[in-house]
Amino acid sequence: MFAISTFYVSHVSAITVSDKANKLAQENIIIDSHIDVPYRLEEKWVDVTKATKEGDFDYPRAKQGGLNAPFMSIYIPASLDNSANSTKLADKLIDYVEAIVGRAPNKFAIASSTADVEQQFAEGLISLPLGMENGSPIQGDLANLQHFYERGIRYITLAHSQANHISDSSYDLRRKWKGLSPFGKELVQKMNKVGVLIDISHVSDAAFYQTIELSKTPVIASHSSLRAFTPGFERNMDDKMIKALGENGGVIQINFGSTFVTKRANAWSKRRSAEQKVVEDKFGKDSDQYKNFSDEFAAKNPLPYATLDSVLDHIDHVVKLIGIDHVGIGSDYDGVGDSLPTDLKDVSTYPNLIQGLLNRGYSDKNIIKILSGNFMRVWKTNEEYAAKH
Repeated sequence: MFAISTFYVSHVSAITVSDKANKLAQENIIIDSHIDVPYRLEEKWVDVTKATKEGDFDYPRAKQGGLNAPFMSIYIPASLDNSANSTKLADKLIDYVEAIVGRAPNKFAIASSTADVEQQFAEGLISLPLGMENGSPIQGDLANLQHFYERGIRYITLAHSQANHISDSSYDLRRKWKGLSPFGKELVQKMNKVGVLIDISHVSDAAFYQTIELSKTPVIASHSSLRAFTPGFERNMDDKMIKALGENGGVIQINFGSTFVTKRANAWSKRRSAEQKVVEDKFGKDSDQYKNFSDEFAAKNPLPYATLDSVLDHIDHVVKLIGIDHVGIGSDYDGVGDSLPTDLKDVSTYPNLIQGLLNRGYSDKNIIKILSGNFMRVWKTNEEYAAKH
C-alpha cells in the first residue's frame, strides 16, 4: 500500500484476448498475493460484494478476471508503529474482510490454508486469505503473532515505509537496526514454527539477507518488482537478491504499479516526492497546497504509465535468472492508486496478462505456475514445516 494518487480512471483494453486465455483464467486458481481492499474500506466503505464505481476490486470484476484467491492486505500505516492503535486497526481490517464474507457467503470465504483455497475453488467461491502489511501490530509480543494467526493471517510483511520494532525498511535511510532487530530475528524463527509466511517486500537489503539466512522455510516477496528495470529503487529486488530468493525456494510476486516496473515512471515518482516535500516544508501538511498537490502535479505532469509488456518483462527476467518456479502475481491493486499499467487496470484483466504470457511462448503448465502454483508450493512448504514443529 503506497498510494500514488487518489483518483481513478477508466481505461479500455487494446489487447485481443483469446478463448484459451479466458479459459485458463476461469479454470485455474489465480492467487494475487497483495490487494489492498481492507484499507480502501477503512477510508471509504463500499460493498465489494457488488459492482463498485471506484477502486480496482469487486466481485463482478474478480469473476470476470478469474481471480479466486486474492490475499486481502491488512495494511498498517507506518505512522501507527509503536502504538497500540496498530494492533487495533489490524483487528478492525480483519473484521472488514469477515464482513465481506458475512454479506455474501455464497460468493466469498475466508481461506486459512492451501486446502481451504483448493476446496473453495472447487465450490466456486472466491477465497480471501489474509496477509499483514507491516508487522507493527505484533508489538514485540509473540502472543500477538499467535493471535493474528488464529484470526487468519498467513503472511506478514516485516516492515513498511519506516523501520519498526522488527526490521529496517527500504524506504527508511536511517537503518536503525542494520537489518533485523533482535526481536525481528526471534520473530522470523517463530513465524516458521507457527506457519506464517515471511514477506520481505519493503525491507532493507540487509534485513532481506538476514531473513534468508534465518528462515527454515521459503519466503515470499508479496508485491515487489525488479531493480534491474528501476536502478536505485531499493524497494525492488536486485538480481543477487532474486538469486538468493531462488536458492531459498521462495517466490517473488510481481507488483504491477507503473513506478515499480519502469525507470521512466519511477523517475516521475521521485520527482513528485521531491516537489511534494518542498510544498510540505513551505506550507505544512494541513495546508490546501499540500492536500491538493498530488492531483495538481498529476494534471500538469501525467504519469507515464507502464504497459502490460513492462510487467511481462519482469516475469521474463525472473524466469531467466532462477527459473519458472519462483515468480507470481502481487499486483498491489487498490494500493497504488491510478498508477496501474495499460491493460492491467483492475482485477478483471488477468486474462490480458495470460494472453501476454501465451504470446511470449509460455506453456499452459508454466502459466498455471505463475498464476498460483509457485505460491501454493511455498505456502504448503510452510504449512508442512509448522505441522512438524
